[in-house]
Amino acid sequence: VQLQASGGGLVQAGGCLRLSCAASGSIISINYMGWYRQAPGKQRELVAGMTNGAITNYANSAKGRFTISRDNAKNTVYLQTNSLKPEDTAVYYCHAEQWTAWKTNTYWGQGTQVTVSS
Repeated sequence: VQLQASGGGLVQAGGCLRLSCAASGSIISINYMGWYRQAPGKQRELVAGMTNGAITNYANSAKGRFTISRDNAKNTVYLQTNSLKPEDTAVYYCHAEQWTAWKTNTYWGQGTQVTVSS
């Protein structure tokens, strides 16, 4: 599975960005896709995720401002980020998981930088 993330950039506080992550390869067995982020000097953290059954989960910091969605026809997952704050500044990584009876296979895309100016 290969993941290609895009859509980051520089935006003023209060602005918005839509991040995209296109999956290719052995995607038929992907069970979960999501977005993580890592700010300088901090650990990587979950932002939002979605299962094949459209069950979503969000970090508290993302609830009410970010929305994750997916287009199965395009094998793409999106993260709509609204009301951005300077503390949202981070490298955002696309993430995918394949769940088997024995283990979970995880995949990461390259990061896309989101910078929010005050």
